[in-house]
Amino acid sequence: MHLSRFPRLRFAHLPTPLEPLDNLSGRLGGPRIWIKRDDCTGLATGGNKTRKLEFLMADALEKGANTIITQGATQSNHVRQTAAIAAKLRLACHILLEDRTESKDATYNFNGNVLLDRLYGATVSKRSGATDMNLEMEISAETLRGEGKKPYVIPGGGSNPIGALGYVNAALELVGQANDMGLVIDHVVHATGSAGTQAGLLAGLVGSRSDIPVLGIGVRAPREKQEHSVFALAQQTAEYIGLGDVIRKEDVSANCDYVGDGYGIPTEGMVEAVKLVARTESILLDPVYSGKGMAGLIDLVRKDHFASDRNVVFLHTGGSAALFGYPDCFDLPGYQA
Repeated sequence: MHLSRFPRLRFAHLPTPLEPLDNLSGRLGGPRIWIKRDDCTGLATGGNKTRKLEFLMADALEKGANTIITQGATQSNHVRQTAAIAAKLRLACHILLEDRTESKDATYNFNGNVLLDRLYGATVSKRSGATDMNLEMEISAETLRGEGKKPYVIPGGGSNPIGALGYVNAALELVGQANDMGLVIDHVVHATGSAGTQAGLLAGLVGSRSDIPVLGIGVRAPREKQEHSVFALAQQTAEYIGLGDVIRKEDVSANCDYVGDGYGIPTEGMVEAVKLVARTESILLDPVYSGKGMAGLIDLVRKDHFASDRNVVFLHTGGSAALFGYPDCFDLPGYQA
């Protein structure tokens, strides 16, 4: 796979570390857990969308765009990273936030990622839950075109074949690190939502014949819908990079048992996972994606889903800024005199 054929900017801090979580592994008593630190990509506190944006923003500039439009949920990590790179590239950025939780809490609605969106200079507008956000972005784009602007629309999560190239590249990076370390990776586990991360990983890992299975822990959709979205985008991505029809349905695996009451709504498992990883490894997860992804991994380890002699890599998709939108769900003790 020769990804240099595709336009790309380079602002991510790569390669991200691949580290053992020996304290957590010892606490759980299961397989050896490793972490791929894509929370350390460097853009606006880091996260997985940075890899996607290297390709998406290059495409935007190549097309002569001067304005970026994107969308996400209220505490969207993707939106925060998009606003940041737009500011660095001196592009206007218009953000549409979908209210998926119906929370009235001011901290949730104005702190965390939302505060950073505004700090980076993006304009922010809200939409109610279940809005057709793709249509809303196109309406916004048409309005801007009427004003003489040149908008570039980035889908939610940066999840299209261009954005997924970021995780094709991440797959190759991960295999290279494992080869250099003499590490045999038996499983990759990560939180899956808009499908671009898992689709890119599959295209890269299947296309390179790595024989490393990927399990997505769903954070939004039911399993059938999630796997359908991942499969479709993985196929499109493989075609886009010239691999042809290499992705099979059996390559796609999502476990959506850890969503809870809905996207962005806290679960007991997420709270436990965030606290446990913070207190064993000093690593911060987030409440929406990586927290629920780790909750799924922890539960599967406890259920002996993975053999104890295996190496399981958890891909940390970032998002710790969202913690500041959810302070009350962690029931932390107050100050002591």
